[in-house]
Amino acid sequence: MTKVSQEVNEITSTIDEVVHQRTRLGILTVLHEGRKVDFGYLQEALGLTGGNLSQHLSVLEKSGLIRIEKGYEGRRARTWIASTRAGSKALRDEVTALKALVACIEQSGK
Repeated sequence: MTKVSQEVNEITSTIDEVVHQRTRLGILTVLHEGRKVDFGYLQEALGLTGGNLSQHLSVLEKSGLIRIEKGYEGRRARTWIASTRAGSKALRDEVTALKALVACIEQSGK
């Protein structure tokens, strides 16, 4: 195994499969900017169906990365989603791993 291959293997082994999935990474990124986001906003921002978004939110919630709050605004039922501390850390860790991977690729010169 070459030095670059070994470094890439070490970097990619730190990537969390729950976070790394494209839609879930998008959810955590939007939550990072908004702190607490309405379900409808998140659905529109990511271009997802309600069912698809619900499935991804369920995975993130079971992993402790988000918190889901249900309530009412006036007479209308609302669902808000917020990142937990673990979710914020997982997003930071993902970004750090991706930056390291990019640096590794750039250093290899190919």
